[in-house]
Amino acid sequence: MTRTFAPIPARRRHTLAFLRSIRSAAPVYLDTDVDVSALVAHRASSSKRYSYVTYVLAALGETLRKHPEANVCVGGPWFAPKLAKQTAVDVKLALDKTDEGVRHVASAVIADVAALRLEEIQDEVDRLRDTPAAELEELSGSRALDRLPPLLGSVAFSFATRLPTRARVLGTVAVSSLGHADVRGFYSDGGTVLTIGLGAIRHRPVSVPDGPGKHTVESRPVLPLSLTFDHRALDGAAAAEVLSTLAKTLRDGAAR
Repeated sequence: MTRTFAPIPARRRHTLAFLRSIRSAAPVYLDTDVDVSALVAHRASSSKRYSYVTYVLAALGETLRKHPEANVCVGGPWFAPKLAKQTAVDVKLALDKTDEGVRHVASAVIADVAALRLEEIQDEVDRLRDTPAAELEELSGSRALDRLPPLLGSVAFSFATRLPTRARVLGTVAVSSLGHADVRGFYSDGGTVLTIGLGAIRHRPVSVPDGPGKHTVESRPVLPLSLTFDHRALDGAAAAEVLSTLAKTLRDGAAR
């Protein structure tokens, strides 16, 4: 058997620095299914092409305005962690990018999504998705990090994500989607108190109200939605309320 060994590509060093930085987190995982018939209808009737990620970003802005206790950052030393309450809902969006021939995950923060109209959010999503990684100013920090030796990169990342600047770099909530793939459940830790994961929308049987005390079963488009929360900042009951509010906002089609 022939084996070859090579160092991890430099373009992935920022990911390693990030993973080292979140070791102190205490992630817990929740999930639910969301009937997104209303969003499918809105998408079909709109002249602008909206992605489901955009609907989720808009819904997060509404959800965290209702649950400000979840719109926080955790930082500080491990022996004395602190919470920083945020006024804006800044969303870190994970991006699938290829740079210098290396495919890697990158991320960029869309600031204050609660203050943006749906079309403005979509414009930002389109720009971040379609612009080459080397041309995105939002990725200049990770490019600089990738040029450093791993140890110095970890130190630099820790400095850049200290509590006073954490929301600007990592956002207050992270969103990752694998909806383009045949993925049912998706759970990740974005280094934020809340991380939202999107799976693939598929038609599934859904119980639908049909008069007082009656239900029928219909085939509806269903979005698998996950929430990872940092137990240092939230307990399960509070996190479940956040996920329920987010799911209801999407189900009602109100995130538009």
